Amino acid sequence: MSTVLSSVFFFILALGILITVHEFGHFWVARKLGIKVLRFSVGFGKPLWSKTAGPDQTEYVIAAIPLGGYVRMLDEREGEVVPEEVHRAFNRQSLAKRAAVVVAGPLFNFMLAIAAYWLIFVVGVTGMKPIVGEVTEQSIAAMGGLQQGDRIVEIGGRKTPTWEVAVVAMLDDAFSSGEVVIKVEAVDTAVQSEHVILLDKIPEDLNRGGLLDFIGIRPYRPLIPAIIGKLAPNGAAERAGIEVGDEVVAADGQTINDWEQWVDYVRARPEQTIAVEVEREGAQYDLEITPARVDGDIGKIGAGVRLLEMPEELKSEVRYGAGEALVNAARKTWDMSTLTLRMLGKMVVGDIALSNLSGPISIARYAGYSASIGFISFLTFLAIVSISLGVLNLLPIPMLDGGHLFYYLVEFIKGSPVSEAAQILGQKVGVAMLLGLMLLAFYNDILRFFVN
Repeated sequence: MSTVLSSVFFFILALGILITVHEFGHFWVARKLGIKVLRFSVGFGKPLWSKTAGPDQTEYVIAAIPLGGYVRMLDEREGEVVPEEVHRAFNRQSLAKRAAVVVAGPLFNFMLAIAAYWLIFVVGVTGMKPIVGEVTEQSIAAMGGLQQGDRIVEIGGRKTPTWEVAVVAMLDDAFSSGEVVIKVEAVDTAVQSEHVILLDKIPEDLNRGGLLDFIGIRPYRPLIPAIIGKLAPNGAAERAGIEVGDEVVAADGQTINDWEQWVDYVRARPEQTIAVEVEREGAQYDLEITPARVDGDIGKIGAGVRLLEMPEELKSEVRYGAGEALVNAARKTWDMSTLTLRMLGKMVVGDIALSNLSGPISIARYAGYSASIGFISFLTFLAIVSISLGVLNLLPIPMLDGGHLFYYLVEFIKGSPVSEAAQILGQKVGVAMLLGLMLLAFYNDILRFFVN
């Protein structure tokens, strides 16, 4: 229950920050351009708190449904405007001013991401060095010449101090050209060599493990005991009687030496009952567990490993001075924005499974999990979601900021505003598209919830 409450709390906190920053962008630019703002609302529906302040008596509202927000400006299309304030109405502004107000929301989301990454880079973030562990025979990585013990130092000319940076760079190059140029350094000799792997197909599962499994490599890590560190509520492991702190010592009579071996054993046996021997406080217990089937043919029990301190020789810290951190933060935001856009494009054409789309349930779980790890992790989560929000809002879909910008582009080309009938039709199409997207995201969330 505490995990659920934590996820809900940090989900609302994250949404509150993201929505406030987005709407403040619209609000701030509108005010700077002399447009009168009537209401600034974080959330929809019934107001939980409101206050009127400022020379324009703007109403500031926190509403009950925290899934969005809005800035209501003076507009002749929405009500009567007294003659002395007509010049401050949104609809009377030039095309450039209206476009500036609209684009300010997503722009402020990107600025939030830059600020978050800047703080992360100044404080410093520790990751795992991208050292190649096992390389699967006849895999993409093996055919490209990667070997166990190689340390990935560059991908496509970009430095890769951690696995996180390396995986993002791999995805970026895979989406761009399908060709990933990897420079590696042999750990024992420090000799560098360059290899090319071809990714003409993108894996359906785009998380780190999914991509690395697809190309046939695993990160090097010391042997980790198969000790249960966390359990998913009502997961197969919890239902079987496994408890946090249990160490899996055998499965179907076969000795389990480490966590990776246990994960492989479970993944290979979806919906097959496994006789498990665990050690708990010095006593041995025999249990039976049946992994759920996920992603077609993968077994999953809803359990995580007990986290251990990372060995010093595997740690890599990314830290910059204030000026360099700002440059790298802007570059990181740009890279993540273009990667998000490419992923959306691949989803549209069917190259990436729509199951990668996440909704509010998954986002809430990620929010709670990232916050439980630490401030830097939560800040990273906030930056990624802020970038996603900025990119999504710039898509040319009616009802979104990008839809309004598209109308303004048409107005610029034809010399007159888009007709009211066309805008109404666009709103209906936009609502249908957004509703379909939300239902798909909820569907994916529910599937993940019941199989985890």
